[in-house]
Parts: sequence; structure tokens; C-alpha cells
Amino acid sequence: MKARLQTSLGQQLVMTPQLRQAIKLLQMSSAELELEIAEAVETNPLLDWAENAEPGLEVAPGDDDRPATPTDTHTDGEHQATASDDWAPGEGDWSSGNSGGSFDDDDNGSAAERVAETESLADHLLWQLHLSHLSVRDRSIGAALIDAFEDDGYLREPLSTIAETLLPAIHADEAEILTVLHQIQRFDPIGVGARSLGECLQLQLDVLAPETPGLALARRIADGPLERLPRSGVAGLAHELREPLADVDTAVQLLRSLDPRPGTQIGELAHDSYVVPDCVVWRQNGVWRAALAAHAGPKVVIHRGYEQMIRRCGDADAGYLRAHLQEARWLLKGLEARGETLLRVMRSLLQQQAAFLEFGEQALRPLTLREVAGELGLHESTISRAIARKYVRTPRGTLALRAFFASGIDTDSGGEASSTAIQAMIRRLIDDENPRKPLSDAKLADLLKTSGIPVARRTVAKYREAMNISASHERVRIV
Repeated sequence: MKARLQTSLGQQLVMTPQLRQAIKLLQMSSAELELEIAEAVETNPLLDWAENAEPGLEVAPGDDDRPATPTDTHTDGEHQATASDDWAPGEGDWSSGNSGGSFDDDDNGSAAERVAETESLADHLLWQLHLSHLSVRDRSIGAALIDAFEDDGYLREPLSTIAETLLPAIHADEAEILTVLHQIQRFDPIGVGARSLGECLQLQLDVLAPETPGLALARRIADGPLERLPRSGVAGLAHELREPLADVDTAVQLLRSLDPRPGTQIGELAHDSYVVPDCVVWRQNGVWRAALAAHAGPKVVIHRGYEQMIRRCGDADAGYLRAHLQEARWLLKGLEARGETLLRVMRSLLQQQAAFLEFGEQALRPLTLREVAGELGLHESTISRAIARKYVRTPRGTLALRAFFASGIDTDSGGEASSTAIQAMIRRLIDDENPRKPLSDAKLADLLKTSGIPVARRTVAKYREAMNISASHERVRIV
């Protein structure tokens, strides 16, 4: 045997800094995005606000540089609406001819700021659990697991304890609970539900492309020697694993790029007091259209004066400016990618849920993250990040993008009705009931079955309680 050199060609997908930044920007709300950009402008001399732009400055594309106006040629929706009345953003009032209820916009006609409910990690996971294709039994087990998660996303209670909390309603062994846990561990944020740091990192490594440099070695490290890394260092770890130092360093850098506390992605960011619409939708000539809100994020520019200075500076100063110029370009590309992804998702939702905008919650059709992801050719986690804490201004007021998603129940006609639509039907039936003889849950189930929606009495009770509506014996009133 003798040493020899060989060359080979291959493709590799690397979790580059700009890719990580793009993912980070995508899951930010408008308020968080504004803070992120403000910090970037403050620390990067090659970035400046657009309002400060001079002839020597060039406005770079961001995710908000397209005005939300009816003349925007980039915002055409493809769903033909049935109503003839139109509303376009920027007009002083909302269309009043829409069916299905009034619009709850602010007094001045602007829905730019609304008080938002804080979303916890449990809320975020339960929402995904509700949209999953798991059985009712598995969802109950999943809810018990999520309730046991800590704020950082870890499950530190033994599975035997989870089994005890399910009694006496559900008798499940640890193997069954573990199967449901593995399903939840695929939810966003990736890595949630882990029982150790190593498992948390392994879950995040599992979603990376097989060609990612250092992936196999990173899995070996996460599976065992990870806890010895702070003491032995990269060199000691390389000696223990009998692997080249450069390879171990690559694997360690990959591990360090992961999130050791994925739950805080939701918990620590769920503190917004106000929401700003990221998108705006309107109807023009019978067509639903969408655009990014003009105020969804601040506009930033690249300072061309500094860029031109690179040619005249010394090596040290030129290197400093080049590094900041690269960072500025990455940020602007990330903002543009964020806007394009958000707009693609919004257009898909318009096509899927145009009836919801026309007629209200009763017309909301079942829709899951998987369906939208499949249509757009994206991963489910990307869709989840794109709609997280995002809002859209519609003729029905400012809505969370999550409002366009709902799980479904099979109907007698062979189709599906969303759980949100069924809740709206239950509310309407209760609003129209005889106050002296309120409808029981069983009677409500019978009425829904007459309408072609076979829902069990206990399901009606669950929906009624979710809407904070009292039982029939508590709703009796004399008129």
C-alpha cells in the first residue's frame, strides 16, 4: 500500500451562516424584525435607513419595498371571488357588502396595531398537534406530553409519570407514549421534546441533508462524547475518536450551529404587545390579491460611498469594509427571501380559503401545514416559521395567518368540514336557541348530523367548552 492523491466531484448542502440568518428572519414577527434591522444598521457602517438615502446611496431590495396598492402587478391572486364589491388597501373604508358579518377594523380604518395574545410553547405545539393526522387517543397522549414539556422544550419527566397522568381515561404503556413523543419531536421548533442535550441535537441533525459536512461524526459526538467536549476540547475529542482534527472540528462547528434550547424560540419571543400586519389582502375586479404591507418592516440601503472606499483603503481597512459589505448583502437577501416566502404562503392561503374571507368561519375548509408545504414545494417547518406570529389585514379585520388553518372531520357527503367551521355552526345554533329550553349537546349533535356532519356528543361538548359556552342547564334564562 502507498499513499496517493485522488480528486472527486460531489455536491454538498452546508448550513451556511446566511442560510441560518434567513431561517431566523423568516420566523420573526414584524416587531422583532424591526429590532433586528435596527441593530444591524447600528453595527454595520455599510447599512443605512432608506429615509436617509442620498444620491450616493442605493436602495437595496427588502421584504417591504413593494407598496400594497391595487396597481401592484406582483400581487395577483388566482381565485375568482363571487362577490362584485371590491376593497383596495389605502381606501378610507371597508366594503360593506360582504356576506357573513361585519368587519372589526379600528375606528380610523387602520388595523396596523392590535393587542396580541401571548403564544407559549405549549400553545404552539398544541396547535400543531390539533392539525396533525394523529388519532384522538394519540392526540390525548400528545397533549399530556406537551403539558410536561419545560420552557426550554425538554421533557424531563419519565414516561411512566406521563402514563399515570393519563389514567383512568387512557391506559397507555411507555412504548405507546414514546411513539407519540417521536411524532411531536418532528414539530416546530425542531428538537423540542428531547430528553437530553444529545437527543435534542440528534433531532436537529436528522433534518439536515446527508451530504452536510461533518454530519456523521457530529452524530457520533452527540450520541456519547458530547458531555466531555468542554473538558477535553476538540483535540482531546479527536484523540478519543481517533479521527483527524480537522474532521472533528468541522463536526463540532456543526453542533455549535444548532440550538441547545429550542423551546425558547417560542417562549422568549412571545412577548409582543402589539401586532403589525405583515400582509394585506383585498379584492379587485372579483379577484383576491395579496401584497406585503408597506410598513411591515423598515427599508434599509447599502451605502455605495463606503463600498467605493474599499478600492482606496489599505488592506486592513478594506478587509473590514468587505466583511461588513458581505454581511449587509446577506441581510438584504434574507429580507427578500423572507418576503417572497411569506407572499407565496399568503397567495396559497388565498386560493385555499377564499370562501373563508367571503363568508366567515363557517366556510373555513380543513387545511394543514403539510398541504401548503406540498403545494409550494417547501418543508412543513418552513411553513410553520413563515406563519408564526404573522398577521394579515383583510376586509374582516386583522387576522393571524394561523386562522387560515384547521383540522377536518369527514361529512356524510364525502367531503370534510373544518373544526373551526363546526364551532361556528354550534355557536349559531346556540345563538338561535330558545332561551327557555336551551339545546343540549346531544341535540346539537343531532342537528349537525341532519346537516350532514356526524359529530359525537362528546365532540360537541369539547367544542362548546373551547368556545367558553356554558352547558345547556346553565344557559336557561327567562325572557
